[in-house]
Amino acid sequence: MEIKCAKGDVPFWQHFTKSYKNFKICKKVAKMARPLWHIWQPFLKGVYMETSKITAAEAISIVLGIFVAYTLVALPRSMLETTKTATLINLIYVGMIALLITFLIYKLLIKFPGSDIVDIAEYLGGKTLKTFIGIVFIFYFLFSGSILLRNFCECLKIVYYPMTSLIFIILTFIIVICITLHHRFSSIAKVNLLIIPLVIISIIFLFIANMRNFSLDNIFPIFGDGLFNTFVTGLGNLGAFGGITLLYFLPPYLKEPQKMKKIYITSILLGIVYFLLCVSIILFMFISLMYTNQIMPLYSAARYIEFGNFFQRLESIFLLIWILQMVCYITIVVKISLSIFKKITNIRDEKPLILVFGLLIFAISLLPQNYAVSKFIEDYIYHYMVIIVSIFLGISLLILAYFKKRKKKELKSDAEKTI
Repeated sequence: MEIKCAKGDVPFWQHFTKSYKNFKICKKVAKMARPLWHIWQPFLKGVYMETSKITAAEAISIVLGIFVAYTLVALPRSMLETTKTATLINLIYVGMIALLITFLIYKLLIKFPGSDIVDIAEYLGGKTLKTFIGIVFIFYFLFSGSILLRNFCECLKIVYYPMTSLIFIILTFIIVICITLHHRFSSIAKVNLLIIPLVIISIIFLFIANMRNFSLDNIFPIFGDGLFNTFVTGLGNLGAFGGITLLYFLPPYLKEPQKMKKIYITSILLGIVYFLLCVSIILFMFISLMYTNQIMPLYSAARYIEFGNFFQRLESIFLLIWILQMVCYITIVVKISLSIFKKITNIRDEKPLILVFGLLIFAISLLPQNYAVSKFIEDYIYHYMVIIVSIFLGISLLILAYFKKRKKKELKSDAEKTI
């Protein structure tokens, strides 16, 4: 029995015959093009790496994003708890130390052009040290990012979504972050560069709009609980400069490596100014915050802004901008963690691991039993993690690698002289 076709059509089995012939032709073309792929692959890889590079402004915004993220939840209050009314003086003092540390990191990193701390660890101690350092920094980024996300979501739940389960709020962030991670690092940096100015403008606006609520008497006594508390105990506020950690991983991404010094110094200086603005808002408005556990002090300050009966409750706009910045921050630290994992395992593509790292962030953020535990981790443990991992471990490794390179260079020059 013959199957009839409409006028102008061909019998249906001819479609399969034609498709099979096309498949054989494509297969032959692919086989012939395979040698060309091996020729072009290094070039294409170079193009991809070039498009993954970031500009100086994007690099500065990434480092500044770390400072911003931790001020959105509780950082200004935790600083005030340590040094009381002397916090502004302490910030300038600690900021100068952070600048010296940054300059030291820069001077050591330029001895290894285009390398991050994981590459330098491999040079110093081989694959074993490279794997150890990589795991330490992955844990640091994932743990600190997860705890901050947990605290931010806790605050959102208390302020806006008291009837919503915390799991669903965190899961919403995780889904957005996992989708964003499929883009290149340079694309994420560009988005971050768009959001950071909005955050800075919101803080400046918060400062100016609340000046009528300021009380300058709150800065007295100017040295708080004394000079020892301000300049010795207050050294713990170095933990607020968590953005220093990213300095170890920026060199391979920089489009203009010659501007590395400018990027590093500018980002820390802007971070100091930003901290001074945030702490000034809280100190001049809410001296009582040093003795209470009020959540999101900057959000509390935003609720005091009003212009007549027409512009009130502007804190919702501030919170929207801060939510976008929080997503950018978590995305950046997870992206860097993925690149570290890719280096220590030598895998070709880290994209299949995006969901795994997203679930890790989700699981770690649910580990604290309640908000009090996660708040304690952020206020105290995080500060010590920054000091131990970012400052002591990172700088020690760079110094040892520098001396090893210097010794090799001296031995080589001695050998050449002998010859």
